[in-house]
Amino acid sequence: MQKKFLIIGLFVLLHSISFAQEVISYPVPASLIYDIHNDDYSVQVRNIGGVWQDLYEYSVQVDMDNPQDASMAQFDFSGTVEVKVRLNNSILNQVKIRPAIANIQPVISGNTFTFILNEPKKLSIETNGDTRRNLHLFANPIETDIPDPKDPNVIYFGPGVHKPGDLPGNVFVIPSNKTVYLAGGAILFGKLLCNRVENVNIRGRGIIYQAVRGVEITHSKNISVEGITVVNPSHYSIYLGESRDVKIDNFKSFSCGSWTDGIDMMSCSDVYIEDVFLRNSDDCIAIYGHRWGFYGGSKNVKVNNAILWADVAHPINIGLHGDTRYKGDVISDIQFTEVDILEHDEDDRNAQGCISINAGDMNLVKNLHFENIRIDDFEEGQLVNLRVVEHPKYTSGPGRGVENVTFKNISYYGNSDNGSGFSGFDSLCIVKHITFENLQINGKKILNAGSANFHIGKFVENIIFK
Repeated sequence: MQKKFLIIGLFVLLHSISFAQEVISYPVPASLIYDIHNDDYSVQVRNIGGVWQDLYEYSVQVDMDNPQDASMAQFDFSGTVEVKVRLNNSILNQVKIRPAIANIQPVISGNTFTFILNEPKKLSIETNGDTRRNLHLFANPIETDIPDPKDPNVIYFGPGVHKPGDLPGNVFVIPSNKTVYLAGGAILFGKLLCNRVENVNIRGRGIIYQAVRGVEITHSKNISVEGITVVNPSHYSIYLGESRDVKIDNFKSFSCGSWTDGIDMMSCSDVYIEDVFLRNSDDCIAIYGHRWGFYGGSKNVKVNNAILWADVAHPINIGLHGDTRYKGDVISDIQFTEVDILEHDEDDRNAQGCISINAGDMNLVKNLHFENIRIDDFEEGQLVNLRVVEHPKYTSGPGRGVENVTFKNISYYGNSDNGSGFSGFDSLCIVKHITFENLQINGKKILNAGSANFHIGKFVENIIFK
C-alpha cells in the first residue's frame, strides 16, 4: 500500500513540475511568413534541459528620424527557461540587455549568447551597441481562462490573417458586453473600435498590424486590453477619448511615423496601465484634457511597471491640450511608478522632456506623483520640463498652472540632458510646489537646482530638494 501511494505521489509531483515548466510559442500565418520576418537574429527558447523551440522573429519598424527594421519575438512560459540568440549577419562583440533593472548577464559563445529567465520580462537586446536593429523579446506569462470560440459573447480571432473586408476604414466594430480574443498567431489588419460601448474585454497574444490605429476606445466605459501587440499603426496604438474605467495590461507597441503615439488619452478618468512596453516615434504616453470631439478633464490615471522608448518626442507628456472656450480643464491625480525610460530624442528645444508637464489651453495640472523612475542616457532632450505654455502650433492659449508635483527616487545615467526647464506664464499662471526626493544623476544625489542643471525661469515657486 505504501508503495502504491509513493507511485501516485511521484506521478502527481512529476505532473505538477511538468505543468510548472511550460513554454508556448505561436505560429505565424503561412501567407506572411516571408513578408514580415527579420533575419538579423535567430531566437530559441526551452525549459532547462528541454528541447529548443524556434521563435518567429517579426520585423518591426522603429525610429522615424532614421527608419530601421528591428526585430521582435515573443513567447509564453512558466517556471524557468533558457533563451538562446544568434546574431546572424555580423560578428558579435558585445551584448547589452535592457532595462538594467532586469539584471540579465548573457553568456556569449561566438555569435551566440544565452541567458536565463525565471519570470516574465520585456527586454531590449542590443548587440554591438545597435539600438535600431535590436531584438525586442517579450516573455509573457501563460494565458489562463482562454474563451470558447463558440461562445456567442466572444469575438474570436484564431491563428491566421484577419481583415475587416468591405467595412470602411479597416475597422472591426466591437459591441458592448463582448470578449474579443486574439489568439496567438492571429494577425489583424484593422483596428478594434469600441465606440459608445461598455464591458468589453480585449485580450490574447495576437498582433494588430499596420492598422490606422490599434485599439480605439471612445465615449465608453469598463474596457480592458491585455496581452496583445500593435505593430506600426499609422496613428496611435491605443486611442482613448472621453472614456472611463479602462485597464491596459501587458500591452506592447511599435510605431515609426508622424503622430504615432503609444497610448494617448483625452478627457478620460480611472485609467490603469500596467506592464507595458511602448517604442514609439512620438509620445509614448500622453494625457490631455479636451481635444477634437472629447470634452472634460482627465483624472485618476495610474501607470505602473512601464518601459518607454520614445524614438521621437516624449516618453511621458501631460497637459498640453484643453478647452479655452470656457474656464479650462483640470488634469489631476496622475501617478507613474516603476518606469524605465530607454530613449528620448527630440530636436525641438520647445518640446523636450523625458517627463514633460506643459499646461496649455487653460488647463490646470495638479497632484502628480512620479516614483522609481529610471532614465537611461538618451539621444537629445531634457530630463524633465515643467511649464505653463502658449504653444503657437498646438494651443490656443496658455494654461492656468502646474502645481503639487512629486518626483521620488528618480535616477538618470548619461550626459545628454540639455538642462531641465521650469517656467510659468505670468504671475497668475505659475509652476509651484514641486518636490524632488532622492534625485540622482550619474550616481550623485542632487540637493539643489544648479547641481541638476535645472533652469528655473520666471513665475516658479517652491521647488524643494530632499
